[in-house]
Amino acid sequence: MKTLVIKAQRGDTDAFARLIERMTMDLYKVARGILNNKEDIADAIQNTVLICFEKLTTLRQPAYFKTWMIRILINECNQIIRSYGKERQMEEFWEPADENASMEQVEFCQLLEALDEKYRLIFILYYAEGFRVSEIAQVLDLKEGTVKTRLSRGREALAKEYGIERKKSGVLSM
Repeated sequence: MKTLVIKAQRGDTDAFARLIERMTMDLYKVARGILNNKEDIADAIQNTVLICFEKLTTLRQPAYFKTWMIRILINECNQIIRSYGKERQMEEFWEPADENASMEQVEFCQLLEALDEKYRLIFILYYAEGFRVSEIAQVLDLKEGTVKTRLSRGREALAKEYGIERKKSGVLSM
C-alpha cells in the first residue's frame, strides 16, 4: 500500500483510486460504528475521500496512510453528528450493515449495539481493523492507557450483557 500512496502523492489518480478501493470496507466499518444513518455514512466517506485526495501531498509518512485517512473519517463523522445534534442520532435504529453480511459480521454488529458509543469505535478499530492500541490512541487522540481501559471496560460490559463471567486471567466462562 505504501507504494500506491507514493504514486498517488505524485499525481497518479489510478493509484489513488486503487487505495480507495482497498479502504472502502474499512472506512464503512468505522463510519458505521459512529453513525446510524446510511446517507450520513456515505456523506462522511465521500467527504473523507475528497479531503484525502486534496491533501494527500501533506501526508509526510506514506506508511501511515490508513491511520491518517481513518482519523479524517472520524473527524467527518463527528462533524455530521455535531451538525444534527445528538437527539437525531439516538432516535435512529442501529441495524446490521448489510443483508448479505456473514453471520460473524451480523453477530459483531449485534455485539457493538450493546456497547456504549465510547467503546464501540475502539472495538471496531481494534477487532475489525486490526489497529494496535498505540495506533488507536494516535487516531483518536487519546492516551494508550485510556484505550486499554476502554477495551477492558467494553469487554466487561459485553460479558455482563451476555451473562458471561470473566475470570482474573481474562478468560471468559459461562
